[in-house]
Amino acid sequence: MHDRIQRLSIDGHELETLWISGENKDMPPLVFLHEGLGSVRLWKDVPHRLVEATGSCALVYSRYGNGYSAVLEEPRAPEYMHDEALVVLPALLDRLDVREPVLVGHSDGASIAIIYAAEHPTSALVLEAPHVFVEDISVRSIAGIREPYANAGLRERLGRHHADVDKTFYGWNDVWLSPAFRDWNIEEYAARVSAPALLLQGVDDEYGTRAQLEAIRRVAAGRVDELLLADCGHAPHRDRPDLAIPMVAAFIRNLNSDAAGQSSGTVASPSGR
Repeated sequence: MHDRIQRLSIDGHELETLWISGENKDMPPLVFLHEGLGSVRLWKDVPHRLVEATGSCALVYSRYGNGYSAVLEEPRAPEYMHDEALVVLPALLDRLDVREPVLVGHSDGASIAIIYAAEHPTSALVLEAPHVFVEDISVRSIAGIREPYANAGLRERLGRHHADVDKTFYGWNDVWLSPAFRDWNIEEYAARVSAPALLLQGVDDEYGTRAQLEAIRRVAAGRVDELLLADCGHAPHRDRPDLAIPMVAAFIRNLNSDAAGQSSGTVASPSGR
């Protein structure tokens, strides 16, 4: 397993990227798409663990305005996830000659994965806490995090992972709380996703409900499996790595295996540690 770290100029902005070489060149590459406040570093060891478990190569990158990519210069627009999925990500994958990836997306990253897969060939999707429409619980929790950010140490903790933590935080927080964002909806994109998808959701997710998963299953054209995790909040790979990471690895390894890929259903609903 070899790591290559580089900065690439994509759509006018420098992005920090990490390429992890896997041993099995026949496996589709993994592309990690982080949450709204995420970055390369905040994935921690998850990409390496999945590369080791599957043999796939992996691309991990920080979006413009996050991590140590270029610092955000303007307010985010409500269509920022569309821009990432339809402009930036295709250009980045083309630059690195990445074809038909498995998209591993968390929260905002999962939504970006859905939009991308609706328009581009994709081997599969792993969607943690995806959003396809705006729920009241999301808005309440995003509004509620402003005070802990300012006064309870969250700013200092996030600041270790971002070049300009205030621009990262408020760029994400402000757009989600803007009136223009309440009508954001990508169900039409989910309906055009034919690649198999694994959906992961924490029962205690403070940013979304199972209604997001139900909406995807209702409209998706391809196989949809679902993993609900008890004692788990918004980030299954952080909150329940003991279950989430092996399940994701098994899903990736078995992509080309069985005829059951034509059905959809629930994979598991673990209830304890």
